[in-house]
This record gives sequence, C-alpha cells and structure tokens, in this order.
Amino acid sequence: MNRRRFLAGAAALAGSRAFADEPIRVAVNPRSPGQRIAPDFLGLGYEISSVARPGLLHRDNRVYVQLVRTLSERGVIRIGGNTSDYARYSRSGEPVSAPKATVVNDAVLKDLGGFCAATGWKLIWGLNLGTGTAREAVEEAKAVRARAGAHLLAFEIGNEPDLFGRAGHRHRDYNYEEWLADYRRFKKALRDQIPDIRFAGPDAARETDWVRRFANDEGRDAVLLTHHYYRESQNPASTIEKLLAPDPKLEPELAELRAASKASGLPYRICEANSFSGGGRAGVSDTMAAALWALDYLFTLAAGGCAGVNLETGVNQLGFVSHYSPIGDDERGHYEARPEYYGMLAFARAAKGRLAAVEMNAPPELKAWAVQNGGACSLTLINKGREPRSFEIEANRASLLRLSAPSIDARSGVSLGGAEVAPGGVWKPSKIERLAASNARIRLDLPAASAAIVEIA
Repeated sequence: MNRRRFLAGAAALAGSRAFADEPIRVAVNPRSPGQRIAPDFLGLGYEISSVARPGLLHRDNRVYVQLVRTLSERGVIRIGGNTSDYARYSRSGEPVSAPKATVVNDAVLKDLGGFCAATGWKLIWGLNLGTGTAREAVEEAKAVRARAGAHLLAFEIGNEPDLFGRAGHRHRDYNYEEWLADYRRFKKALRDQIPDIRFAGPDAARETDWVRRFANDEGRDAVLLTHHYYRESQNPASTIEKLLAPDPKLEPELAELRAASKASGLPYRICEANSFSGGGRAGVSDTMAAALWALDYLFTLAAGGCAGVNLETGVNQLGFVSHYSPIGDDERGHYEARPEYYGMLAFARAAKGRLAAVEMNAPPELKAWAVQNGGACSLTLINKGREPRSFEIEANRASLLRLSAPSIDARSGVSLGGAEVAPGGVWKPSKIERLAASNARIRLDLPAASAAIVEIA
C-alpha cells in the first residue's frame, strides 16, 4: 500500500469512528416563531468606482446579471464605499475608475439603471460628503434618480462619517454633532430640489451609537438605518480560525442596532460588510471558510432583527478586486461564483419565511438555524470545525442539500447540492439526498468544514 492510499484509508477510518460517536440532538420548535426574513434581505455592495467601469453593471452583461438573479429575484445593491467621498458626477465627461478620482457620467448611470431593471434589485446610492459640495450632490442625485427610477431605495450622505477625521476629510476630532450639521446642510439642499427624496444613514463604520442618535435626530425623515461590519482590518493574524470563531463585538452591536430600530420604527441594514476589510485576506476570505462564515453571519443578522446585508464584491477602495468577493472578476469580462457566493446561495435557499427556535446543545463551531414557511421547515446545520460530527433530528422524513468543498481552505471545488454554479451563472442542484427516519428521528453525518440544508416534511 502506497502512502497516499494509507492516508486516505486512515482518514476514512477516523471519519467513520467520529460519525459513530453519540449524535447531537436537534429539535425545531415551530410554535416559537422568530424574525421574518425579508425577501430582499440579500444584497451586494460596490465601490462607486465599479459603476465607472463601462459594461460591468450593465443589463447586457448577461452572466453577471444571472449571477445576481441566481442569488435572489429581489435584493438591494448599494453603491458607495470610500471612493464615493472622492468621486464626482460629470454629465458628459469620460468615466474614470480610480480610488481617489472616480468620475461617473450619464452613460454609466443609464447602464446601472438597466442593470437594476434586469436584476429586479433596488438601489442605495452614496453621495460625496467627504470632498464634495451640496450643489454637486444635488446634481448627482438628480441624475441617479432619473436613471434608477422606481428601483431607487434611498440616498446616503457620506460614507463612514465616523472615520472622517481619520480619513482626512475633516479635522482629527470630528464628531457626531459636526457631522449632523453637515448632513442637514446637504439634506436641505437636496430636499429643496427633490421634495420626495428618501434618505438612509448614518452609514457608520464603528460608532454604533451614531445610529441610535441619528434615529432619534433624523428618524422621522429617513427610511432606513445603516451601519457597516468587518471582523477586523486584514492583517497576518486574520486567520481562518479567527474568521470562524465567534466575534465578541457582533452580538452587542446587533442588540444596539435592534434597539435603535425598534425605538424609531425604522428597519436597519448592514449596508457594507465582509470578512476582513482592505479587500480581505488571501487564503482566508477566498476559501470554503468564507462560505461557512457568510452562511452563519447572514442567519445571525436575520436573528438580530436586521432587514438585510450588502456583502462587498468587486473592485475595492484600493483599486483591486477583493479577495472576499462573492462574484469573481478577472477584469477581462469573465465572472464566476467564488466560495463566499455559495454561502449566500445556501442562505437564499434556506431562508424563505420566518425563523423558528432550535434546541441544540453543541460547541460554538456547530450552528443550527431553522426557518418556517407555512407547513414546511428548513433546518440549516453548519460545521465550522475540523472534525466530522453527527446529528439526530426530530423528524419523520426530510431531504438534504450539502454545502461542501475539498477542504476548509479550498478556493475552488465548492458546491451546493452536488453542483457548482455553471459558467452562465445558473445553479441547479444535482444531488438531493432523501433521509428516512427511525422512531421519528433522522441521523445526519456532517463532515468537517461543511453545511447542510435539511428540508423537513
């Protein structure tokens, strides 16, 4: 027996032994309904510099349109990012995609409007508060509104204003009160020219308290509260283990956002998010680990009362296509589903309805989420660990789709339901497992670094 066969046999034996352990009991309680998941919960986020790339966000970019529609027939596109506070609108000027010198014109805005129509997704657009003027914001907002039409959800004024002092847009100690004065100055100019304009904000990066204060100060004249999220700024310590471990700041942040939402009556959205900021960490943000992180993160937000999330994709504020991009782009007209896309796709498949309570006693690397939709129930099990685990589910019969990859650090070979997303952007499962019960219980073996969607009849 050669070494490769020996190792394969040893791994199989180890796996069989692990699966033979006492399974973890899982029970769904449909009589304890939770948060309803909005049909447009899923979203994608783009730097405004992406819009300035002719042909990218265009209705004739058929593969890209299909990749978006495969995720969801309804969703939200958010255009903003750091580049938006350096960008300008020029009606007939040449479009320029650059980190600190982006120019958008009427032609690319028309393309974006067609893209929204082709995908059926709504649009949030960020205006330049960092280096722009109120007059320029009015001109740009009019142009965006004319091209986006009914797909326009809201405008944001400034990107991450709580970091303006650090970014150099304002003095070092720039605070909420000063931003609110700037915001209201721009808002008045915009409202004077576009009476029925809709606003979202404050688009904070870190200062969650700004959302509460904005909801109190501007809640009557806004339609959406917005905030950003990244695990941390990417660095050598941004590992797979850190990405998949619980983030201690997330739950308190969501609790504060939910309280602000409840007090103001406004929904809140994480309108810019991904694994590690600065384009992500290669070998982490572009792997199967990111798919598992995204799947669990999306459910965590839904359970936290969030109205939706925009995962960043494409070219970032540094001018390169981010490692964390759900949609791969070789910048030569070829697009593909990257690992994180599959986490989003699994969520889209499983998250149709209202969250239901799940009873499961398991370590933090194992997660269970249930969604009730009429008489049907979808149970998502996630194994973020490096060991296979077994589960025992209270059910009479079920079907199963697996989210899997060759390894936790695999950058390719990720599949859902035995199938990869086709080159044309279409996905269709090729392997749906049927699970039979014994004494009203179903046993499910879940390999390491994988997930499963169990449709309970």
